[in-house]
Amino acid sequence: MTKPIISFDLDQTLLDHATFSIPDSAMYALEKLREDFTIVLGTGRDMDNHYSRQFKDIVKPDAIIHLNGTKITVGDQLFFEHFMDKELLKNVLTYGEKMGYCIGVTIGDEDYYINPERVRQIDIRRWGECMRRFRDPWELMEHPIHTLSYQGGEDGAKDMEEKFPELKFPMFAGKMGADVVEKQASKAEGLKRLCRHYQVKPEDTIAIGDSMNDYEILQTAGLGIAMGNAVEELKSVADYITADIGEDGIYKACRHFGWIPAGPFESE
Repeated sequence: MTKPIISFDLDQTLLDHATFSIPDSAMYALEKLREDFTIVLGTGRDMDNHYSRQFKDIVKPDAIIHLNGTKITVGDQLFFEHFMDKELLKNVLTYGEKMGYCIGVTIGDEDYYINPERVRQIDIRRWGECMRRFRDPWELMEHPIHTLSYQGGEDGAKDMEEKFPELKFPMFAGKMGADVVEKQASKAEGLKRLCRHYQVKPEDTIAIGDSMNDYEILQTAGLGIAMGNAVEELKSVADYITADIGEDGIYKACRHFGWIPAGPFESE
């Protein structure tokens, strides 16, 4: 029997940034769901890089939609990959340098950012230190690049979206950064590819997320669920809104729809 697909965003959906851990209730839900669902991670991260591998190992997904659909793995096998046009990459980096925007990407264990001070400031504010290994961002021209990341406010993202109409800049939930993705790429397109692979109809899929890079996938899935801590724009297209990540949102959504048995997380 073909299992339905359930796709989870990572940051602020499964991974609570307040504790930088996945809540026990969400882990319980994941383990129970494995029996009846194909578990997918749908994220803006590359789950194979230094900062993300540990969470891939914890979640143990059947498949991963990395980098907003520009890379897909099934098990340990690369299933799909798309790279950004080099001329477009050059133009984005040049404009970011001119305007003082922080744009770049993490590859493996190293970070390549135009104006890296912004990343350093965010890391120090969040974690108390910055442990990144910054390299010359122009070395990116020698690498195959799937997507980029922008660190900054909405004004900069909107400016670049006007400058580069072939790109989209879905903001992170905290509104202090965005993914930089070619318009034809999305988690939704990744989900469609996995549907064809697993021979599952899109209406037999579930997607759960919190930020604007989840917008298309919540609309595409048969059931779209927004976290209670999600941005309002995402909640407006969700079929169901669950509790915040810190209030057992994943567990409560799964219990609401009867996908898992009761665990030791019920409210008294």
